[in-house]
Amino acid sequence: MNPVSDLPRKALSRTAKLASLPLGAAGRATVGLGKRIGGAPAETVLAEFQRRTADQLFSVLGELKGGAMKFGQMLSLMESAMPEEFAAPYRATLTKLQDSAPPMPASTVHTILSRELGSKWRDRFTEFDDIPAAAASIGQVHRGVLKDGREVAVKLQYPGAAEALRADLRQLGRVARTFGSWVPGLDLKPLIAELQERIGEELDYDREAQAQQAYAIAFADHPEFVVPRVIKHSPKAIVSEWIEGSPLSGVIANGTKTERDEIGLKYVRFMFSGPKLAGLLHSDPHPGNYRVMADGRLGVVDFGLCARLPDGLPPEIGRLLRISLKGDGDQVVAGLREVGFIKPRMEVDPQQLIDYLAPFAEPARAAEFQFSRAWMREQASRTSDFRSPNASLALKLNLPPSYLLIHRVWIGGVAVLSQLEAQAPFRSVLEEFLPGFQD
Repeated sequence: MNPVSDLPRKALSRTAKLASLPLGAAGRATVGLGKRIGGAPAETVLAEFQRRTADQLFSVLGELKGGAMKFGQMLSLMESAMPEEFAAPYRATLTKLQDSAPPMPASTVHTILSRELGSKWRDRFTEFDDIPAAAASIGQVHRGVLKDGREVAVKLQYPGAAEALRADLRQLGRVARTFGSWVPGLDLKPLIAELQERIGEELDYDREAQAQQAYAIAFADHPEFVVPRVIKHSPKAIVSEWIEGSPLSGVIANGTKTERDEIGLKYVRFMFSGPKLAGLLHSDPHPGNYRVMADGRLGVVDFGLCARLPDGLPPEIGRLLRISLKGDGDQVVAGLREVGFIKPRMEVDPQQLIDYLAPFAEPARAAEFQFSRAWMREQASRTSDFRSPNASLALKLNLPPSYLLIHRVWIGGVAVLSQLEAQAPFRSVLEEFLPGFQD
């Protein structure tokens, strides 16, 4: 991985790199065609084309970091919804984008530390590793040891992250249709629009540290979860306790069925228990934010995107989910209209709505549910087919701003569970933590 001293800041430079992805793929296709004419087997040409495209995907999105990197992470999260013939060649590369990227050089790291922790920052540590333990979209993490012996994670924001995020998201918004052709059945424009809405929150490390500390206090000594406590923070740096664990992506790729089922259940329990115990909803569900500890607990990091829910999850969600499982379309229509999910003056057929929502509610119907990539692809295809009645119904529905992050967690969480191919009693989690779900 080649180190970068800064995120490329000029919009023109970043735009050119992003544009190189589809153009680069076309160029490699032309080369591949030439090789095929020259006698290379079609399967060999296709495999080489896919490998090189995946390499360029990681290289460009990883190097740019910022919004480009976040876009790649969103692709990695939703790969379970992609057709298998498309997702399979890129799965390993997309997984890399969940928790790794080319790092900053040590000189840049030291400059940031001097600015954020003071010129004598080294006096705080007995050890500090200049090589990052993790590098992602807007920051990277270094491992250190404080003078009192505590191992810590030092999270630093890349120079120019704000400018890079805004430039990337403007460009990605313009070319969403081009990238959308890579992901059949997935509308990327709403995903990019959501990223644009959340720029300020993810860049504010003080806000992130406050959310992380609230979680750490609420889950202190929890038998299932570990949240590292924050020791010091500034607008561009967070120093917190170090936790040792294996990335969740490793369980997705190589875990046994028992391991995947157990982690899947803990993953859901963490998401739904946060609003009740901490008044917060961890709203970035991709696997790079989770670690499987040696004792079986689930470690959670990166609290840059959290919904503030001091009163817990809205009880309307649980109530309407319960009613939809009973098949009472009239009550569901009335409830969704009252909350703002159905646009004013829009007429919605109650039974059609129940049919449309059925797959979203399906995991809550049975005592146990089996998630799978095949099931996820089926739902993505069903809800995005413009020829079906679902297309016209979807246009009549609305997502109120206060439910935006909740919806992101619900959809993203289902995608991760489908990657895990997890089977567990998920209904019991809703009964315990989702207000309004039980009578």
